[in-house]
Amino acid sequence: MKTTLLAALLALAGTAASAQMTPAGLWKTIDDDSGKEKSLVRITEKDGVFVGHIERLLDPSTDPKSVCEKCTDDRKDQPVLGMNILRGVRQSASDPTLYEGGTIVDPNNGKVYRNRLKPVNGGQQLEMRGYLGPFYRTQTWQRVQ
Repeated sequence: MKTTLLAALLALAGTAASAQMTPAGLWKTIDDDSGKEKSLVRITEKDGVFVGHIERLLDPSTDPKSVCEKCTDDRKDQPVLGMNILRGVRQSASDPTLYEGGTIVDPNNGKVYRNRLKPVNGGQQLEMRGYLGPFYRTQTWQRVQ
């Protein structure tokens, strides 16, 4: 009986740990230039596709009623709060620790970047890398939940 209970607990612990190694969850974005907390982004998964929207603005200098004036797609003049900034991300077929193939928009400048997500530190951080041509920039987001 003790062996069965121990096996069940270990299986549950393994499931919880692997669930944290996906980008799904609530993330605190940190500006890589200033180090300031900017927003909370909720990433969800449906049918293997991950999307993310801005759930809360944390920077007190950001107007909560701001809109994406510089966006050039369907997000043009849409509120930044609630905006779907991350689209079309899937787990990599060649490397299951990476999530890629989607895009992310920067509401400050309206630019859309190809992106790659990689959960690190046991899933407590997320490396969010945005690509523009051969150039890239990486931010490290902190898991909130």
